[in-house]
Order: sequence, then structure tokens, then C-alpha cells
Amino acid sequence: MKRFVQIVAVLALGVSLTACDVAYPVTVIGKDGMTFRGSATNTFLEGGSFHATNGTSVCVGQYKQYQDIKTVSFPVNCNNGLTGIGTAHFDNATHGSGFVTMSDGSRWQFLFGKGAARI
Repeated sequence: MKRFVQIVAVLALGVSLTACDVAYPVTVIGKDGMTFRGSATNTFLEGGSFHATNGTSVCVGQYKQYQDIKTVSFPVNCNNGLTGIGTAHFDNATHGSGFVTMSDGSRWQFLFGKGAARI
């Protein structure tokens, strides 16, 4: 019986971790130094979404993240008509950086987690 309780406890912990959402800040430096700020929400080992605004334009995206993959690509859509493809490198589950190549040819840098909070 004790072993059964231990197995159930481990399974419950695993289920609770897979449903755990973590939010962290995002800072995007766009064309001509335009700065967007926002947040991302990551669901453990599933991926997440982000949004960032410069006060006028809003850009959003969704990504999938897998256990052994530290770099992901994702589409970006902005309400000003720009779209892009981003690539993010995760240093850990809530911290990293990357670039977005936008439809106008510009390349935007972004940071998420601790680095984003410093800018």
C-alpha cells in the first residue's frame, strides 16, 4: 500500500508540472531602436505564447517547446501589418534570447526572462 501511495504521489506531481504556467517579461528591440515590452507564458514542456507592445503596435506569437530542444522557431504577427519568423534560444525554461526576421526585411532582437527585465 505504501508503494502505491508513492506512485500516485509521483504521478500527481508529474500531472501538476505539465499544467504549470510560468509568466516572464519580454523586451523586443525593433527597427530603429523601437522598443516593445510585454510578457510570455510558458506551459511546462508544451510551449507558450507572447505579446509585446510599443504603445501603438502589438505583436504576438505562439511556439512549441519540447523537452530536449533548446531552440524553437515561431511565427510573429503584428497589428500594424508586419509578420515575421522568430528563433528563440532557451538558456532555461524562462530565460533566453533570439531574433525575429520581419516581413519588411528588418531583424529584431528580443530577450525574455531576467535579461528582458534589465532593459
